[in-house]
Amino acid sequence: MDWKADLAFTSSALAKLRAINPDACAGFTALHNATMDEGALTKREKELIAIAIGIATHCNDCVGYHMRAGIKAGVTREDVAETVGVAMMMGGGPSYMYGAKALAAFDQLSPA
Repeated sequence: MDWKADLAFTSSALAKLRAINPDACAGFTALHNATMDEGALTKREKELIAIAIGIATHCNDCVGYHMRAGIKAGVTREDVAETVGVAMMMGGGPSYMYGAKALAAFDQLSPA
């Protein structure tokens, strides 16, 4: 999977959706921004939680977007590996498969 190309495709599709349903999309964006702001949990911790949920719910786009944001927030490859372990414990075999994809996303989306 080419994570950068996949995220570019999804971003384009989301832009089209925002054009025809701006209020609903703006509402989701507001929820996202308010939720991911620093609080009792750091942005890094919140991104790791979001990555784990993306893995457990089998959402490639969620894994990709939160991986990219997590990397910007200081997530390391070791953080991702441990997060995959938690997702596997909670989600079983399917999370194991998506966990491998999440680690590949980290490798592709990290600056070289």
